[in-house]
Amino acid sequence: MSNPYQKYKKTSIQSASREKLLLMLYEGAIKFIKLAIVAVEKNDIAARGTNIGRAYDIVLELNNTLNHEVGGEISKSLEQLYMFVTDQLTKGNIHSDKKALEDALGVMQTLHTGWQEAIEKLKREDSPQR
Repeated sequence: MSNPYQKYKKTSIQSASREKLLLMLYEGAIKFIKLAIVAVEKNDIAARGTNIGRAYDIVLELNNTLNHEVGGEISKSLEQLYMFVTDQLTKGNIHSDKKALEDALGVMQTLHTGWQEAIEKLKREDSPQR
């Protein structure tokens, strides 16, 4: 791995906090869904499949890391949302359905924003008041 960008990327992932990793996963899924939408518009079947596959893998990873014992109702709700997203990604891939991909994108963007806000709120609460 002699590419400096690849080294930087690997180091940034390995040194990221759990919160940052979570946001990075969402950002990756969002990026790949957007690329899949572009591929649908261009009728690029290979790019559509590749990018949907990458987004699908990320969403499955997010789902697999849910802790239902600790997360309770929130983790159940997230699981339902992740299943909806994977269903939309599958529909988008099989039928070249741009609307299904846009629906999946909307859910992932909303979740990303929600997690971002929650993390920022926790950081503010944890930081010492002056």
